[in-house]
Amino acid sequence: MAHNSVETLVKMANQIGQFFSAQKSGDRAASAADHLRKFWDPRMRAGIIDYVADGGEGLNPTALEAVKRLTRPGGCRGSSMRSGGEDG
Repeated sequence: MAHNSVETLVKMANQIGQFFSAQKSGDRAASAADHLRKFWDPRMRAGIIDYVADGGEGLNPTALEAVKRLTRPGGCRGSSMRSGGEDG
């Protein structure tokens, strides 16, 4: 994914995280993750999941936790996508 596209995804995820972190009750990260699932294109979700797998620098805590809760399109969680392939 192009660098400026990643910057845009980070900015958008941070805006969503900031919005939900201002909520007075409930699981803020779960609400943000639900928003990402409902309103982001699968390619956008895949891009931000990959970004978090590479460290997620610059994401606010709510956005970071929300992305960690996402499942990559195809069924795999973001944290398991960078394993590098099969052994053997």
